Amino acid sequence: MGSFFDILQSAYATAYKNGLKKKKYTEPKIYHGGDNFDLSKRWYVYFDYASPDLFDKLGNPVLVRQTPVTMSVNKNYKTKKERLFHLGIIKEVLLEMLKEGYSPYKDKLKLNSKSLEYTAGAALDYAYTLKLNELSDTSIKDYKSRYNQFKKYLNKKNLLDKSILSITKQTVNNYLQSIVKKSSARNRNNTRIVLSSLFGELEDNDIIPRNFIENIKVLNTKSVSHKTYSLEILEGLFAFIKENDPLLLLFIKFVSYNFLRPIEVCRLKVKDIFLAQKLLRVQAKNKPEKTKIIPDIVHHEIKDLDFSVQNHFLFTPAGIGEWEATESSRRDYFTKRFWKLKKKYNEYLLSQGKTMQLGGEYTIYSFRHTFITLLFRKFRKEFTYTETCDKLMLITGHSTLKALKSYLKDIDAELPEDYSGLLSLT
Repeated sequence: MGSFFDILQSAYATAYKNGLKKKKYTEPKIYHGGDNFDLSKRWYVYFDYASPDLFDKLGNPVLVRQTPVTMSVNKNYKTKKERLFHLGIIKEVLLEMLKEGYSPYKDKLKLNSKSLEYTAGAALDYAYTLKLNELSDTSIKDYKSRYNQFKKYLNKKNLLDKSILSITKQTVNNYLQSIVKKSSARNRNNTRIVLSSLFGELEDNDIIPRNFIENIKVLNTKSVSHKTYSLEILEGLFAFIKENDPLLLLFIKFVSYNFLRPIEVCRLKVKDIFLAQKLLRVQAKNKPEKTKIIPDIVHHEIKDLDFSVQNHFLFTPAGIGEWEATESSRRDYFTKRFWKLKKKYNEYLLSQGKTMQLGGEYTIYSFRHTFITLLFRKFRKEFTYTETCDKLMLITGHSTLKALKSYLKDIDAELPEDYSGLLSLT
């Protein structure tokens, strides 16, 4: 009984406190020339905001009327319907900004007549065109797909031909939620990244006041598993690939021994290989270009190949040559090629009376994890953890020590010694 009244009293106190708490602003309103909607008068959106310098007798900030916002509506629109429509958009945008913490005393109001001139479709097209100059071939394909899907969604909601200012945080949130329901949180997060990048371009060019997508949270996702191969699996698998697909094995050796990502191997051209110096140059994930040594174990495999045409890819379906395909398509080709071979290997294992099967968690990327783990553990037999990381960083190509340590932790490269003795009860 007492518990109920304690809760009730607490709830009442909270509600009373919140009720008395003064708002920092008033909700924006439209002045439309009076009761007669006089078009000869200046129409605008107005609101009050708490002054940081003026206080009433109780010490509360005084709400002060702010500079009216017009964005050239009076100049550009001459009918009641047009003015109410565009001022209504301005009003809603201002309200959203105020809710998210906008202060006219601290923040510049990035709203101008140009914002009203852009439809959502035109603004997104403009942002995408600007973004194209910064993107790789792989990213262009991804961006194009995701921004086109968003435009289709806006069109379905009758928002594509409306002002870009009509697109609110709630609009984008609803779209992202629809993606989660259809596919996954990871896909939703990747779409959020693309849309935030496009809206960031619009903010930078003063077409929208702020990129509100930055404030939309990232959902937790389960990492894609690339399981490390055991030595027993590795020996049998390598022997099987050597016999059934030598080209695929060479591709895998660049991943395994040069510690390249599959997409990086797909980027390699003849001009990127310097046989005499035993070096290769590749566009990496963390910087525009990196140079790596070609270890003898790989150099021996490629030294007799035809390197006469500099612009030929090192890997195509038939070896060195031309290949009219995007980066992602080339990577997907070798991913599927490995998947088909792995299926045959599983069938082979069953025919030999073995029950072990390689599932989807065993990928081409798994070879990179496997050989970095092997190298790490061999170094650790001679060196301290810090010394090992310093040596390994030169080989793997990680840009920072922090990134390498995080990677090593993710793949469980270092395991503890047996601690049975510490568990004794005596």
